[in-house]
Amino acid sequence: MATLMDVSALNARITSGQRTVLLDVRWALGDPDGRAHYLREHIPGAVYVDLPTELAEPADPARGRHPLPPTEKLQEAARGWGICEGDVVVAYDDAGSTSAARLWWMLRNAGFGSVYLLDGGLAAWRGAGLPLKEGLEQSAPGDVTITDGGMPVIDAAKAAEWAAYGVLLDARAGERYRGEIEPVDPRAGHIPGAVSAPTTGNLDDGGRFLPAEELRLRFARLGVNAATPTAAYCGSGVTAAHEIAALEIAGITAALFPGSFSEWSNDASRPVATGAAPG
Repeated sequence: MATLMDVSALNARITSGQRTVLLDVRWALGDPDGRAHYLREHIPGAVYVDLPTELAEPADPARGRHPLPPTEKLQEAARGWGICEGDVVVAYDDAGSTSAARLWWMLRNAGFGSVYLLDGGLAAWRGAGLPLKEGLEQSAPGDVTITDGGMPVIDAAKAAEWAAYGVLLDARAGERYRGEIEPVDPRAGHIPGAVSAPTTGNLDDGGRFLPAEELRLRFARLGVNAATPTAAYCGSGVTAAHEIAALEIAGITAALFPGSFSEWSNDASRPVATGAAPG
């Protein structure tokens, strides 16, 4: 199952009139203005998806900063974006797919197979000299039926023991993993036993995913291969989806810890490690 679509393939679909649901998922930690960025310019035909309200429930210390929404809420949102049964969906952002991957993972988890990340996102589209549009776009309501359980997940109890028999990857920036800074969560550091694997290491200088072989080598250096039980977390379960997409490109299946460190660090009974070693 393909994970990525490149700009030339997307443009070919659009110009040939092939039905494509294009979703703009611009969001970044510390930048709440994704909708304003979208209104200023976006790929023609793209519908805006608001990550905090449509791809997450309100923050809950017991579930993290971006808890996964219930199936019925996601189905309502997906129909509002115009997704119908059998559609091809392409998600993009302007941050190396780190927010678009949340939508990719959620739709895959919901049993929707034909969903892709636009490799390189808006920057690649812009770099190819292709047209941009301003203002709000809407689609006719869709009829897609959403399920659950299409992707593996783990909870905090599983995360606590994962390193005993597999590899738990921490997708946050290295300084957050080491506990040198923590801008949003109550404690600094990482889940004991986790290995630092910042999502930035999945991308080239242009914000595109590294080729599959390079990603395999990257993860092999972290102790991961196709036979290794692998799971990933980040701050709130958003960029960890990017790690899972990169692992899939490399031919490796990995589970997501949806609550991630925001859930873990809110539970005072759970230990937190600091420094460069897994601990």
